[in-house]
Amino acid sequence: MINITNIEKEQYYSIEEVAKLLKVVYLTVYRWIQSKKLSAIKAGKQYRISKSDLDKFTNKHK
Repeated sequence: MINITNIEKEQYYSIEEVAKLLKVVYLTVYRWIQSKKLSAIKAGKQYRISKSDLDKFTNKHK
């Protein structure tokens, strides 16, 4: 269950922002999400990646 207070405190990124941060293309990040390598929340038609999930992903794939 998603706790609304955690959502308000957590920082979230769009796929475009993550792609820019990691210096990869949009489609690469999208594929990571689809293959469950990177956790994301779908908000309407858009995905949002939490800072903590992005940190876990980058630490795991160093």
